[in-house]
Parts: sequence; structure tokens; C-alpha cells
Amino acid sequence: MTEASDILLNAALGVVLLAGALLLIRVWRGPSMLDRAISIDVMAALIVAGIGVHAAATRTRYYLSIMLVIAFLGFTSSVGIARFIAVRDRPNPKAHP
Repeated sequence: MTEASDILLNAALGVVLLAGALLLIRVWRGPSMLDRAISIDVMAALIVAGIGVHAAATRTRYYLSIMLVIAFLGFTSSVGIARFIAVRDRPNPKAHP
């Protein structure tokens, strides 16, 4: 690898780690369940990005299937959580006469 690609890969890894630290703060302090659900979706995206950085650093293509599975699981989990929150937060028309 060249020196420029090493610098760029280290910068990408640093950005992913910084985003992960900020994400953990959002999960910890998130005032609502929806904030935490979005944070979990972003966490899946950061894991995929981290695996992508590692795959680029090692110059292997075998991580692509793992990245696709994690991205799919992150998407389906965020949709499931959003449906659960939408049903739970739906107003009850019988409560108001």
C-alpha cells in the first residue's frame, strides 16, 4: 500500500471510531425510545463501514457478504422497531368521547 492510502484508511477508521463514540453517547442519553432505535440502525451502518475499512486495508473481498447481511439485519430491525413504536404511540379514539 502506498503512504497516501494508509493515511486515508487511518482517517476513515478514526472517523468511524469517533462516530461510534458519539453514537454510544446518543444511545445512553437518548430521551426517547425512537432516538435509541435510530441509534441502533446507525450502529449497524457503522459496523458495515468498519468492516469495509478493514476489507480495504487487507485488500480482501470476502467481507462483502458479511457486510450485506449486517446491512439487511440493520434495516429490518429498524423497520420492525418503527412499526412497534407506531402501534404503541397510536392514539386511542375510544379514549376521547
